[in-house]
Amino acid sequence: MAEYKEAIKDWPENERPRERLIKYGAESLSDAQLLAIILRTGNKTRSAVDLGRTLISKFEDFRSMDSLSISELCKEKGIGNAKAAQIKAAFEIGKRMLSGGSGLKKVFRSSDDVVNYYIPLMKNMKKEVFKTILLDSKNKILKENVTVSEGSLTASIVHPREVFKDAIRESAAAVILVHNHPSGDPSPSQEDIEITQRLVKSGEIVGIRVLDHIIIGDGRHFSFLDRKMI
Repeated sequence: MAEYKEAIKDWPENERPRERLIKYGAESLSDAQLLAIILRTGNKTRSAVDLGRTLISKFEDFRSMDSLSISELCKEKGIGNAKAAQIKAAFEIGKRMLSGGSGLKKVFRSSDDVVNYYIPLMKNMKKEVFKTILLDSKNKILKENVTVSEGSLTASIVHPREVFKDAIRESAAAVILVHNHPSGDPSPSQEDIEITQRLVKSGEIVGIRVLDHIIIGDGRHFSFLDRKMI
């Protein structure tokens, strides 16, 4: 393969991704050009735009790329730890923006509020992740994204001690339980139902209400509260 000799800085100004963004706005850039700005540099044989183009061509869209781990991204030629970290950071910023930014200013009034906040954060996860949201007596968030476990949900993994540990420490009045189904189907399993019942009873003992347990799927969700199962 011939060595790549012309860097992006040597391109005509109107063709450079960064300059185009500044002059015409981010919406004027292609997916590959946006990736090029995140990647910053290419390598000896390919420009940053070429690397971006290759990634888009292989994985088709940002959603598919977002599901990749750092190690999976690093398998792509020209992508090392630094570039993989830059890509993951950019995707995470986008997800947090879609979810509404910092939850510390939010008040959850319905399951839809929780779902709108967490679907961008959790719908592409490859493994089950169980989180809790800690709330005060007015349902304002004290602490969000408290990860209790990662992996298939079992009663031994999602133990009341771990679920309520942070809630007790933060003097929370209530919690909302959230976990995802990587299959995309949010329908609860029998184990999901049993774990929920167990946690509701444990919460009653320690004086912390379990307001809801929400399962996040692919653009869909299941709320135990809405289905009158809590």
